[in-house]
Amino acid sequence: MNFLAHIFLSGENDDIKIGNFLGDFVKGRLNKLTNTQYSQGVVHGMALHREIDFFTDNHPIVRQSIDRLQPKYHKFSGIVVDMFYDHILAKNFNQYSKVSLEKYAQNFYDLLESRKSEIPEPMARMVNSMVTRNWFLGYKNYEGIEWALIGISKRLSFESGIENAIEELRKDYFLYEAEFHQFFPEIIQNSNNFCNNLLP
Repeated sequence: MNFLAHIFLSGENDDIKIGNFLGDFVKGRLNKLTNTQYSQGVVHGMALHREIDFFTDNHPIVRQSIDRLQPKYHKFSGIVVDMFYDHILAKNFNQYSKVSLEKYAQNFYDLLESRKSEIPEPMARMVNSMVTRNWFLGYKNYEGIEWALIGISKRLSFESGIENAIEELRKDYFLYEAEFHQFFPEIIQNSNNFCNNLLP
């Protein structure tokens, strides 16, 4: 799951959304974050981020998507599937949300602006790009996903080839789409259950 899916799976709680958004950038044991600048709700969001990653990485349907890419992209296949799934979610957003993707994206960007004091400085440039380029809306198009994959490939320490992976999506689109629609209701339910057990 990439940014759009992670935020969507956070539900309506703004603290959970912020924590989930920060999930990849905050390392170590979350219980050590007690009495830091992060509220309990934000830490819960970080915990949800890790739960989403664990559930996704260990799901047999997601494994099918990853295995299809494995011969070409090896250990980077999961990153590619994350982007493919965000594309399919963006393209079919009205199937899962009563709010349009345009409105949903703007609401989240407004949240980031209102909570920018909680965003670590190293993330500031990325957040600015996300808002000004409207990543979430861009994910609906092949061009947006291709741009994202090129950006990720440039940040990786090793040559991955994932900047060319859009061709794999074009070739096997209906397979990835079917797998996503099988998988996504399950992770929605799992995320809802996880949050219900966290929050009072």
